Amino acid sequence: MSQVPAATRALRVLRFLAGQPDPVPLDRIMRACDLPRSTTYHLLNAMIEEGFVVHLVDDHRYGLGLAAFELGSGYARQEPLQRIARRPLADLVDRVGQSAHLAILHGREVLYVIEERAPGRPPLVTDVGVRLPAHLTASGRAVLALLPANHVRALYPGPAEFVDRHGVGPRSLSALRTVLSDTRQRGYAVEDGEITPGLSSIAVAVVDHNQHPVAAVAVTYPDTDATAGLSDAVAATAAALTRRIGGAA
Repeated sequence: MSQVPAATRALRVLRFLAGQPDPVPLDRIMRACDLPRSTTYHLLNAMIEEGFVVHLVDDHRYGLGLAAFELGSGYARQEPLQRIARRPLADLVDRVGQSAHLAILHGREVLYVIEERAPGRPPLVTDVGVRLPAHLTASGRAVLALLPANHVRALYPGPAEFVDRHGVGPRSLSALRTVLSDTRQRGYAVEDGEITPGLSSIAVAVVDHNQHPVAAVAVTYPDTDATAGLSDAVAATAAALTRRIGGAA
């Protein structure tokens, strides 16, 4: 046993929750982590206070919190995904003649970690390091669409979380769920002027070996431009990155 048993047990719980497709009840966490009920309960409460775990009271279940997503985002920023994505994004820009970027989910925002600008295309707000509301961006929607419904609900518990930029886009959890359902059925996410009027985007998620969305590849283009084949090109780039990090495209 580690010299810091509480830390070891907390990490064991986090690792278990990270491997689950949906939030789980207390008893299941106890059995999987081989912990007494009282210990499990106190560990979960401590991690809830720090934001690493969220308690879905109505469902009597526990799932990963925003702080855990932030850790994952930090890993994605520091590890090979950012490095291996730069060349494929540059190739995508050459292929479609539009600007492309890679973004990761950071709480209720997307954080842009790579941008490849196409010559002669309009300037964008998606510079590296910029954060934008995830529910309004194609990149954010591509990632949110692949998260469990309970996780999305934890991210957007009420109307106050739906930031508005130009008076368009989902303003409630119900409206967001409709957008995400359409995204899953379509196979890619779209955004039409919600971030910058006159500019639209198409995005596809990059997933890891657990089918967890770790990032999204997106292309932004003027509304007046032709888009034939654009979604296929974005999807092909996202699929290539998914394979590079061990996911199943």
